[in-house]
Order: sequence, then C-alpha cells, then structure tokens
Amino acid sequence: MKSELHIAFADKIVRRSSILSAILFILQTVYLCWTYIKLPPFVPVFNQMPWGDDRLGTRPEIALPLFISFAFAVFNLLLLAKLYKKTPLVSRILSITTLLITTLACIFLFQTLQLIV
Repeated sequence: MKSELHIAFADKIVRRSSILSAILFILQTVYLCWTYIKLPPFVPVFNQMPWGDDRLGTRPEIALPLFISFAFAVFNLLLLAKLYKKTPLVSRILSITTLLITTLACIFLFQTLQLIV
C-alpha cells in the first residue's frame, strides 16, 4: 500500500489536491478548537430541515462536516492509490473530488461559526 501511495503522489494533481485538502483539514480543526468554547449549547447545523428546533444540533455536532469530509478523504485516498496504475484519470478525479468536498465543508464550517460567534 505504501508503494502505491508513492506512485499516486508522483502525480502533480493528486499531490497538490491532497496537500490542499490536508491544509484545509488543519485550518478547520484549528478554527473549530479556537471557537468551540464561545459556541452556544445549540448551533444551526441541519440547514435543510424546516425552520425551528429541527435545524439545531448540540455543540459537538458542529464537527460533523469535518468528520464526514475526513472519512471521504481517507476512503478516496485509499481508493485512488489502488486505482492509479490502471486508471490515472479516475484517481485524479477522486483527488479533485476530495478537495471539493473538503472545501465545501470548510466554507460551511467557517460561515456557520462566523454567524454564531
């Protein structure tokens, strides 16, 4: 598995998108830790729900987008490492998709925390 990751990271697109995704994960984690104490007990996390108490989640639930995007990133990283020798294009698409998911989770987290704090 380690050699497969090295082969996949030799590609510029895979390497750059993975590095940017890691940087965004670090930024999200630092910002969340920095503002976590200032958060109220209930935060608006579920924005697709009808207006009212259904939209609110507890304070730890604000980290759900971070955890979900991290799970997607790990899964996509393992998958692209396996697929890179056979289909480099699919691996590149997976790495760009990981970057997109991480970016959207970062925007959601920053916007939600900016509105609250």
